[in-house]
Amino acid sequence: MTTTKEHRERLTRERIVEAALRVMDAEGLDAVTMRRVAREVGVEAMSLYHHVRDKDDLLGGICSLVMRGFVIPPADLDPAERARLGAHEWRRLLKAHPNVVAVFAERKEAMTDIEALLPMEFALDVLRSNGLEERDAVQAFNVIGGYIMGCVMMEVGRMFSAGATPSDEASVAPPPDLPADRLPCIVAALPYLAACDPDEQFDYGLDLLLAGIAARVGENTGA
Repeated sequence: MTTTKEHRERLTRERIVEAALRVMDAEGLDAVTMRRVAREVGVEAMSLYHHVRDKDDLLGGICSLVMRGFVIPPADLDPAERARLGAHEWRRLLKAHPNVVAVFAERKEAMTDIEALLPMEFALDVLRSNGLEERDAVQAFNVIGGYIMGCVMMEVGRMFSAGATPSDEASVAPPPDLPADRLPCIVAALPYLAACDPDEQFDYGLDLLLAGIAARVGENTGA
């Protein structure tokens, strides 16, 4: 009697979480059920409970797995450049797994996985290295994190609480025919909105945020 590769492989928490992430990326967050994930790894749903407590535990595992993929910029770089690279890395991760935004928003327990917390440790450390005090570093961390998540949500073009995200090749609707007498600013902006490059837009906003941090540091030091 032959068995499939999935049945020959030992079932582990890591395998289960990786399968759940694959399902979420391909089919959307609503598709991540114990039964669907069990089918992905080739076992019955009850077998999963030997390795994950429940669906909340599974979603927490997805958050940890995504965060473990964060590549921390080299320590020997200028603090401002490290901050910039860290922001780009967080954007890269969220674009690769956009549905995880909803998982972070809905999780009920604080993350305790040390390896998965290292990106947050890096972010707070690099903000402190840029001259911010602890309280300002936390506020800047929240502002920059919200900015990055918002940018990714705009780039993929939808909220992520249900359904898979559209592909990058999805067609873009032509600009609407709007009345210039009533919406002059919007009509004037339409060509630029249609031609807006996501990378350029992200860097523009990031420059503003980093300039704001530098200005705040200057205020605190009297420079």
